[in-house]
Amino acid sequence: MLFHSAGCASHRTELVRQISGTMVGMNNKLQIPCTGFVLAGGKSSRMGANKAFVDFQGQTLLARALSTLSAVCECVTIVGDADTFSSFGPVVADLFPGCGPLGGIHAALANSSAELNLMLAVDMPFVTTRLLNFLLRMAEAADSLVTVPQTSRGFQPLCAIYRRKFVEVAEQALKGGNYKIDATFATVSVRIVEESELSAAGFFEKDFFNINTPEDCRAAQSLDCQA
Repeated sequence: MLFHSAGCASHRTELVRQISGTMVGMNNKLQIPCTGFVLAGGKSSRMGANKAFVDFQGQTLLARALSTLSAVCECVTIVGDADTFSSFGPVVADLFPGCGPLGGIHAALANSSAELNLMLAVDMPFVTTRLLNFLLRMAEAADSLVTVPQTSRGFQPLCAIYRRKFVEVAEQALKGGNYKIDATFATVSVRIVEESELSAAGFFEKDFFNINTPEDCRAAQSLDCQA
C-alpha cells in the first residue's frame, strides 16, 4: 500500500492553515498547470433521465459543474458522448466504453497535456470553487499521483486530482477488467486529504453529496434549504 497522508497531526494542521491562507482572495495562481474535467458519461439509469440535465436551483447539474470548474481551471472539458455534449464545450469520449468512471478518468488523462487534472462528477452540486482550490493546492504541495479527499463514506475519487501519469495505471486496470477506482490506488502514491483536514478548512460531508436518483435530488434540495 502506498496510501499516505501529510504526516503527523501538527504538520497536517499547519499545512491546512497555510493553504487556507493562500486561498483568501483566490489571487495566488497554481505553479503547476491544471485542466478540469466534468465526468458526464454515466448511464443515469437510476435517475431515469440524463443527470447532466437535471435542474438544481434553476441550473442544470452540467452547467453548475462547468461553471464551478471554469472558475479554477483555464481549460475545462466534458467527458461523455460528443453528440450529447458538444454544444456545451469541448468533449472527449471514453476509449474504454462501458467501464464506469475509471474509463472516464482514463479518457480525460489520455487527452490532457496538464500535469494536474481535476476530475469532477457532474452529479455533485455542492462542490464549490473554494473546495476545488483547496484540493488543487493540496495536490500541488504533494508529489503523489492522486490527491483524493476522504470522508466518513470513504474516498471521493470523483472530486479528486490526478497527475497525468495515472493514465498508465488506469489503462492497465481497464485492460485487466478491473473497473474500481479505489482498487487502483493500492499500487500508486496517494495523498489522502483526511476528513479532519477537510473539517479544519471548513468543508463537510455534504459538500460531496452526489445525485443518483430522484430521491437524492429531493434530498439535495432539502440539504440546500438547511444550509
